[in-house]
Amino acid sequence: MAKKTTIPSGPEAADPKKKTTKAKPEVTETKAAKPGRGPLARMKAVYGTKDKLIDKIAGSLVTDGEDEGALKSRLLKASNQQLLKLVNVVEAVKKSYGGRDKLVASLVKALNRAKDQQYVAKLTSFSLPRLYELARAAERRAKAAK
Repeated sequence: MAKKTTIPSGPEAADPKKKTTKAKPEVTETKAAKPGRGPLARMKAVYGTKDKLIDKIAGSLVTDGEDEGALKSRLLKASNQQLLKLVNVVEAVKKSYGGRDKLVASLVKALNRAKDQQYVAKLTSFSLPRLYELARAAERRAKAAK
């Protein structure tokens, strides 16, 4: 059997040992740095420092029996992603309900448990994200029932 050979064409045909390289276009403009998309970059772009972010949300997250200073020291240890999620919850609660107390009142009303003082006391001890999730679930249930 005879081997089939291919005949090179183009610039490689003249000198098979010589490698040709493609000319790279010269970059005359420097590319602008893209803003970071990670939690640290987003946090710094909006709030500057972690301390400023914590100062903004600590007042809304503190419960009745908790010291705000202790809460701030715990939040300093939290990740930037967790803090950004907390900021989203705090802003959503302020926008939709006005505050923690109004959120608890609307939740109790939605669940038809306004007369149950023990339940209301238990709800006030919950964290703000948990209260917000309970309220959203109650809204979804009410919407599905219609």
